[in-house]
Amino acid sequence: MAAKNARTAPGTAPSTSAKILYRPVGIVSSIAGGLIASAIFKQVWKRVSAGDGVDPPGPLESEYDFKEILLAAVIQGAIYSTVKTVIQRQGARTFERATGEWPGS
Repeated sequence: MAAKNARTAPGTAPSTSAKILYRPVGIVSSIAGGLIASAIFKQVWKRVSAGDGVDPPGPLESEYDFKEILLAAVIQGAIYSTVKTVIQRQGARTFERATGEWPGS
């Protein structure tokens, strides 16, 4: 009766073949996620920053106040984490629909 439904539920151990087949999908989605998150962060920073500078401050740029550098890092981290999570989860769901196996553990 268990063989009736070959799909693996999220949270169950994936097969070795599912892990191997998902690797290229995971790599491509990670690259795409980084590019998307970067574009989103640049747009958010344009609206949040007080000055005319479009680029966010780096940690070693002395002309910026520490609070502004910290704010940029927090916003960037939140955006990257959110985009990464959404893309990875949706990629895994798409992979599951295509193969019938959940790729994660």
